Amino acid sequence: MNQGRTLAGEVEAARSVLAAAGVPSPQTDAVALAAFALSTDPGEVRARMILRVPADEAFTERYAGLVADRATRVPLQHLTGTAHFRRLALTVGPGVFLPRPETEVVAGLAIQAAEDAGASPRVVDLCTGSGALAFAVKDEVPGAEVLAVEISDLAHAWAVANRDRLGLDVDIRLGDAAEAFPELEGAVDVVVSNPPFVITPRSGVVPLFEYRDGGAAGDAVVRDLVRSVGAHLEPGGIAQFLGNWEVGVGEAWVDRVGAWLGGTGLDAWVVQREVQDPAEYAETWARDGGHHPGTADFNTMYAAWLDDFEARDVGSIGFGVITLQRPGTDREPFLDLMDVPWPVESPMGPSVLAGLDARTWLAGASDSDVLRETWRCAADVHEERHTMPGASDPSAIILRQGGGLRRHLSLSTVTAAFVSVCDGDLSAGTAAAAIAGVLDLPGESVSAEVVTFVRDAAKDGLLVR
Repeated sequence: MNQGRTLAGEVEAARSVLAAAGVPSPQTDAVALAAFALSTDPGEVRARMILRVPADEAFTERYAGLVADRATRVPLQHLTGTAHFRRLALTVGPGVFLPRPETEVVAGLAIQAAEDAGASPRVVDLCTGSGALAFAVKDEVPGAEVLAVEISDLAHAWAVANRDRLGLDVDIRLGDAAEAFPELEGAVDVVVSNPPFVITPRSGVVPLFEYRDGGAAGDAVVRDLVRSVGAHLEPGGIAQFLGNWEVGVGEAWVDRVGAWLGGTGLDAWVVQREVQDPAEYAETWARDGGHHPGTADFNTMYAAWLDDFEARDVGSIGFGVITLQRPGTDREPFLDLMDVPWPVESPMGPSVLAGLDARTWLAGASDSDVLRETWRCAADVHEERHTMPGASDPSAIILRQGGGLRRHLSLSTVTAAFVSVCDGDLSAGTAAAAIAGVLDLPGESVSAEVVTFVRDAAKDGLLVR
């Protein structure tokens, strides 16, 4: 036994090492690695730390090696061999893209959509990796028929091993997602994917980590998935996946992603959650590969990334969630691309599906249909009024949503008056006519403003029918 050395002291030392290396959660990771080295759980480690339990030499040697590896940004889950995802513990290692918080969003939607699709929905997971999404759906929707495909031999082996260990009936195939399941054309209820979307230079300078690199230049992996996934969907079928996209200098991201969607015949709702400049993106993924700023390898890769982005005149890289739907009726598809960089409600699955339903109704509704409906404010919506000291009238009126996407909308005199009577009694048309009379405004202009406002507020659940 190392005289005087305690578990608490070793964990604190590890925390300092990991913090200095820039690991995002040094305390959590230090405890998790100690639990793995001791073959116990984090709660037991914390209890032993409080009791000042001594640390023996065998533990300190093994623990030091684990901490050193984690400090080089080897993923925690690769060191412990386990990734926890929803109700499952997955066996993972080099060769698979680890489940991330955003993956939970996609899983939640897929599960909710599968539950809503009937007793025996068909769900396909493209680029399954460790199988996290496919297994989560099968675990929580046992009646679903779940199929998955993975092109990497190594990742496919991890997925098969997880399936067999978990005992879940999932059809896992080895192959290219773009060519998979031709027999299911137009016959899938839900398609889900966490593709290997990381943009990596093709110069040979940056290692092509198979688990995160899709084998194509720029954002082509996500673009091709957007353009091809509709072939699987039946009318009313939904696809959702994560991705990122390059945005050229002077270009708007909505134009780039919108161009991918043209001609697909699909409804599209894309939420951009994060934006990085090329330098931030290069540092993020160089660190993910285990390299530290200031080292020769990091500097070489960092420069290669910047050169690659510069060659395509890329000014920023966006990341977000893409939701697609094959319309169930003969109408024009809707297209909604929006920025939501702030925190949103979790879990997001129910809110996303409600938003998809609202957008579907609105896409098929005429302005007259909107005006004939009675609308009410959702229970989580509140009005804020901001008034300058001494002023009698507010300088700003804001409608704020507490759940869902947590949106807020600025209200005009007309829309503030309309919201004040949104209690489900008056139709929007009747309310608009009354407001026009009170404010002495043209009825057509008030009705048009009300319709525009309702379409924006209703799509994300601030107003409900």
